[in-house]
Amino acid sequence: MIQEFRLPDLGEGLPEAELVQWLVAEGDRVALNQTIAEVETAKAVVELPSPHAGVVQALHAAAGDVVEVGSPLISFEVGAEASARPATPDASSPATAEPTPRPATAVDAPADDAAGPNLVGYGAAPRSGNRPRRRARTTASTPRTTASDTAVLAVAPHDDIRLVEALESVQERPRSTPPVRKLAKDLGVDIALVRGTGQDGLITRDDVRGYADTTARADQPVGSVRTPDTAEIGETRIPIRGVRKHTAEAMVRSAFTAPHVTVFLTVDVTETTELVASLRADRSLADHRIGVLAVAAKAVCLALRHHPTLNSRWDGESGEIVQYHGVHLGIAAATERGLVVPNIRDADRMTLPALADAIRDLATTARAGKTSPEAMRGGTFSITNVGVFGVDAGTPIINPGEAAILAIGAVRSQPWEYRGQIALRDVVTLALSFDHRLVDGEQGSRFLADVGAVLREPGRAMLLG
Repeated sequence: MIQEFRLPDLGEGLPEAELVQWLVAEGDRVALNQTIAEVETAKAVVELPSPHAGVVQALHAAAGDVVEVGSPLISFEVGAEASARPATPDASSPATAEPTPRPATAVDAPADDAAGPNLVGYGAAPRSGNRPRRRARTTASTPRTTASDTAVLAVAPHDDIRLVEALESVQERPRSTPPVRKLAKDLGVDIALVRGTGQDGLITRDDVRGYADTTARADQPVGSVRTPDTAEIGETRIPIRGVRKHTAEAMVRSAFTAPHVTVFLTVDVTETTELVASLRADRSLADHRIGVLAVAAKAVCLALRHHPTLNSRWDGESGEIVQYHGVHLGIAAATERGLVVPNIRDADRMTLPALADAIRDLATTARAGKTSPEAMRGGTFSITNVGVFGVDAGTPIINPGEAAILAIGAVRSQPWEYRGQIALRDVVTLALSFDHRLVDGEQGSRFLADVGAVLREPGRAMLLG
């Protein structure tokens, strides 16, 4: 019996997800709850467990495809038939040479939509006329260099590449590799008009470039001088999706919904850096790696107790200002997939060492791309540490659903007035952006002054507590 597994709602209310990679292939026998794929939503990479025990009958999407929630993702053969079925057939067997017809995947796309060899490795099936493609990209994926083309071909199953080429031959498409078809699309060349000079008529990159140059010269009016354009210097087109798409939408929504105001404060944090150094020298605290960011996070939690308007949100639908009773502190983390802001639950209840541990774990998980969607929901106030990039200050954009965000600049040693004298001190600039619908200038300024006071004299934490 065939069981079809459709992409579920991963608990975020998002309409789609990108298939990052398959961890199984057609013909593989899988166990219940075995991880079968990784998908990237607009917020995080999520592992999908198998809902059935059986044999993979068909994969309905390829790596890189954007799949709508509720659309077929994979089919399993379960029950007695699956138990009797042998293991994955050899690549040279007739069963592999003529794969079971299945819904179209990225490999079935026309030449100008190709994004590279099919790493799933089971070739292309004839396109089904009754099922639309779920391919979300309207442009080709990120162009690959010659080196990356070689790397992809080295990883891909060669038998399957030959199978794809054989199918293309049957369909009377020009013989070329996916990267060459990608180049042709970028240059606006109809690859069907290009004559291949490679082995057995294979169209090469030079063939495509030569045709493009010839066409351009033919189109140039006699006596005219051709002016350079961006096509001559090359360009890279990167699909807007996943974390980057979500971040862009959230920032635009925040910037054009909440009236932002940013205030700055430069603070002598020498006592904080000395405190951090002494805590790190303490063997009993060596495992916690307490830093300036952790102290700043503690200062924010303490100051929010006295300035609850900065720990609130604007509910326009109900016509209410919602003040939170606790602090779910968001920490902005830069990852390869873009900016994510996971939050530390009940940060206001944590000790300084516990906050340091939570920040470290949060950053490690984010860099690994394993931040869960749950960890990025429900934040009440955020911190972004631009100082790690050597930046002194900035005007951060508030996360939607929050009232403010604090940017912490780089800590620098510089001449500073201290007790009536000029001395070399550790100085940092803080920048607080807040929603002026919720927070008045006085409230925002007083809050920032209280945070600065704790960083200037950490002992003041005893007064704010």
